[in-house]
Amino acid sequence: MKKILALSAITLMLGSAASAQQKLVADKIVGIVGDKIILKSDMDGALADLQRNTVDGNLPHDAPCNTLEMLISQKVMVLQAERDSLPVSDADIEGQMENRIRYFEQLYGSKEKMKDITGYSVYQLRERFRTPIKEGLLAQAMRGKIIDQVKVTPSEVKRFFDAIPKDSLKFYESELEIGQIVISPKATREMDQYAIDRLLDFKKRVLNKESDFSSLAILYSEDPGVKENRGIYNLNRNDKNTWDPDFLAAAFRLKEGEISSPVKSQHGYHIIQMIKRQGDNVTVQHILIRAAVTRSDLAAATTKLDSVRNLVLNNKMTFSEAVNEFSDEPSAKFTGGMLQSKTGEGTLLTIDQLDDESDKSIVMMLDTLKPGQISKATQFTDENGRTSVRIVYLKSRSQPHRENLNDDYSRIQARTLQIKQAEAINKWLKEKIPTFYVHVDPEYKNCTHISQWMGQLAKQ
Repeated sequence: MKKILALSAITLMLGSAASAQQKLVADKIVGIVGDKIILKSDMDGALADLQRNTVDGNLPHDAPCNTLEMLISQKVMVLQAERDSLPVSDADIEGQMENRIRYFEQLYGSKEKMKDITGYSVYQLRERFRTPIKEGLLAQAMRGKIIDQVKVTPSEVKRFFDAIPKDSLKFYESELEIGQIVISPKATREMDQYAIDRLLDFKKRVLNKESDFSSLAILYSEDPGVKENRGIYNLNRNDKNTWDPDFLAAAFRLKEGEISSPVKSQHGYHIIQMIKRQGDNVTVQHILIRAAVTRSDLAAATTKLDSVRNLVLNNKMTFSEAVNEFSDEPSAKFTGGMLQSKTGEGTLLTIDQLDDESDKSIVMMLDTLKPGQISKATQFTDENGRTSVRIVYLKSRSQPHRENLNDDYSRIQARTLQIKQAEAINKWLKEKIPTFYVHVDPEYKNCTHISQWMGQLAKQ
């Protein structure tokens, strides 16, 4: 099965939050800026985060250099912000800390589950978050001070564009902005209980040695990967691709050989068998059964969405208002129901980017939609394997074209501004770094910006 609900891992934040004294024994210092140190584990965490957010999972060859340069830059900004007494209040720090704690508490379901999965109490998390949150706010304030005055004029944008070789201009396929409103009917109590009873029967048969767990998993589990792995997964308590919190918490409560009671996750109901446990690493096997949704429930959802569609088409409410009121999609209220590009282009998508199974069925619907139109309600299988119903809104569709100032001015302007801001920051760093003690591990002294900065230091 795909890793259950891959989300940003709490360990990325814990790694940078741990004190240097705790890590020095088993860690390596790769940089020192003033009284602040940069550890190899900080580098590894940042690189892992970068890799996780790349499209193909491959990092460029200069990623280690860029990462260390970024970490050094951040430390310098923090130190200068402290020198300049830039305002970062305790209330700002506490507010961000509470937001972060609340986010993870909601993610894992409760304080108890959060502690089961992370190994840290709320108090310990607050202490570990405090320093990185404060430093992050200081660096953010300093960066803002540096670039707030950086602007680009239309002539600078045109000069930047004109300098791009014509054969290097980007070609944009037809791009679309697509929204959706999703309703995921809930199974009835009877169907929930039927799924639970089936799993209880499987557990009983295993305990009575009437069947073995693997055979039952292969025969009955609705985990798509069961034919390849028999439902067996290796988990780590601090896995960066975090699993569904209820599933993970239930798994780590088990002893070797123990089988859980039915566990509900957003994918359905599971029983989990602990195969092997070693510290924060475990091997488990599970059987997944989804509670079926009845035809009448799907029909009711279809009727409801068709009514919502009519409200939008008759200008009784906007699409965004309809998303907020009716959509069951977890991220809908943050995205306005608009599908997000995986390439960082916001809501602009090409057809070939609709590669998820739940998105592919949209492609056929787009042929019959013109910009501004909304499809009728249709059934589909979402990314969690549930049968749901949705209406699809085609907000816009561009024609294929070579990049030009008329159609793509905002994109070109953003790139021009980013370059000018980067130049301003690098100039600032060249001026400020010589005013701090900086030491860099010899392995990284040939990195482009680091060698420039160290050259500046040598002249002092």
